[in-house]
Amino acid sequence: MNTCPITAKANTRVVWHPGRSFVLSFAGIVLMALLAGCGSTRPIKYYQVNYPMKSANPSPEAIDSTLLVRLFETSHLYLDDKIVYGYDSPEMGTYEYQRWAQPPVEILQEALVRGLRASGTFKAVYTLRADPGGRFVLAGQLYDFKEVDSSTVVARLAFEARLRDRKSGTTVWDYSYSHDEPATEKTVTAVVVAMDKNLERAVAELQAGLQEYFKQHPLK
Repeated sequence: MNTCPITAKANTRVVWHPGRSFVLSFAGIVLMALLAGCGSTRPIKYYQVNYPMKSANPSPEAIDSTLLVRLFETSHLYLDDKIVYGYDSPEMGTYEYQRWAQPPVEILQEALVRGLRASGTFKAVYTLRADPGGRFVLAGQLYDFKEVDSSTVVARLAFEARLRDRKSGTTVWDYSYSHDEPATEKTVTAVVVAMDKNLERAVAELQAGLQEYFKQHPLK
């Protein structure tokens, strides 16, 4: 809710002149002008991360299957576009005028899809909604996607991922990620840059884990 920044009260004198209308004092006119400006709002700033823009062709050793990435389960905080901040305590909050271009849970899904697709590890990588017919589905739980203020400011990313084989109906691989990426300064922009690096690291580690799993468990 918008509040007016005025704290001091201006005195308004109403002077009656016979045969004339009310005349407001100069202080009253100034007060009315200030009150008129109280309805203005601050502009909202949106921030986005960098995704791989060009998909690589599948490598000769690419897994001959399509990987589908499901939207992860998460708290309602990460279903909204407001940037979440917290401390080394249970307390958390959100910025009102600094927001993500997408909700964090969608940012993570998009980063996984584009990153794994660009790596050429699989024959194809899509979201579950785009192609519901793939054999393997990557799903999971997003726990943290926030700024954390303590002795330093960090971008904290934590999630669990599970790979399900629809053919066997079982979870065949799981992976946990948790990392605090330091920000270069105490600004929202610096936290966004740090989260960008954190996502890049997470996708690279997850991709390496998937590659190792399929190396040890070739498709039948």
